[in-house]
Amino acid sequence: MPTLPLTLTKHVRIHGTLTCKTGLRIGGAAEEVEVGGMDNPIIRDPITQYPYVPGSSLKGKLRSLMEYKLGKIDDRGRPCGCALSDCLVCIVFGPHMNPGHRLGPSRIIVRDAPLSEESIPALNQLLEKGLPRAEVKTENIIDRRTGIAARGGLRSMERVPAGTKFDMEIILRIFAGDDEKAIVGFVRQGLDLLGKEFLGGSGTRGYGWVEVDYEVSDA
Repeated sequence: MPTLPLTLTKHVRIHGTLTCKTGLRIGGAAEEVEVGGMDNPIIRDPITQYPYVPGSSLKGKLRSLMEYKLGKIDDRGRPCGCALSDCLVCIVFGPHMNPGHRLGPSRIIVRDAPLSEESIPALNQLLEKGLPRAEVKTENIIDRRTGIAARGGLRSMERVPAGTKFDMEIILRIFAGDDEKAIVGFVRQGLDLLGKEFLGGSGTRGYGWVEVDYEVSDA
């Protein structure tokens, strides 16, 4: 464990691509609600109107995956805040609700993942077809007693379509006394788990399966 005050020795860069294997839903806000309009939009860049993956969404998913992997979530479902010197969850992501810890700053910086250049033409084709650079998936709630659609259960959801790619970048800060190999390996394990799980909402219903391809280098 590093000692205070901390000395920053290097940065490690993890960069690559998130490819949607199925439709991806990370919700945004409906700024204008119109009759017949979309009330479940995806998040978009306010200038380009292209979808992106917020760094907060990716970081939170990686943290929760590794907390479950290591048994670090308590019986109330709260993130780990133990701040123990050997807890990589707290070292890398920071101890939850524990401002008095002595681990120093979190080691991970997760950038917003913008739409890859190669995916722009495909989404623009959707716009030409009258779709808002996304697919619209209509779902319904089925009454289990009757086997028919429940009244008022129809809903439409925007999703980033399968095949869309996003450019991912993660920076790891390494301080004097840190175990660089352990920190990098910890984050790599989280990224590998992500490919077996899902990103965004409704993953248990088929949304958010992503393929993660990445490289590790000194920044």
